[in-house]
Amino acid sequence: MDSAMSRQQPASRSFQHAVGWISEVSGWLAAAMIMIAVLLTCQMIFVRYVLNASTAWQTEVVIYIMIGGTLVGLAFVQKHRGHVNVDLLPLWLGPKAARALAIVTQSAAVLVIAVCLFHGFEFWHLAQSRGWTSDTVTAVPLWIPYLALPVGFGLMLLQLVADLLDTLQGHSGTGGA
Repeated sequence: MDSAMSRQQPASRSFQHAVGWISEVSGWLAAAMIMIAVLLTCQMIFVRYVLNASTAWQTEVVIYIMIGGTLVGLAFVQKHRGHVNVDLLPLWLGPKAARALAIVTQSAAVLVIAVCLFHGFEFWHLAQSRGWTSDTVTAVPLWIPYLALPVGFGLMLLQLVADLLDTLQGHSGTGGA
């Protein structure tokens, strides 16, 4: 019976493990995006101040990449408990009340991020279907940077659901790891 339980537990957490892996990948992707933005900023400074040339596209692209990296990295930060967290109340509560509070707050977070995902997808789809472009010289098709909204919020929603499942299953909640 004990071996049956040990075989069942990993299968019951396979979703959490898969989401944890996806969140790790999103963190590495976000870090790469931030690094690209930093390198582009350095290139922009060199071109502007050393070569005395125009940097028409760099600022816009850096802004889009930084915002995209921030949104794509949400799930990674959630997995590693890096978001702002006030834990005074759970420390004062007993284990059962703290678990109930965690379930309520995680459920609320799932709901809020699901709404953000819905509207982010709607906004991205609107930009894509209407062919919106930025009002700059580069005329970036806005569906490209706006894609970070549904992707980032979708990844965050997956991680929040995995965390909620961990809490419901009585795991400490290491973020799906």
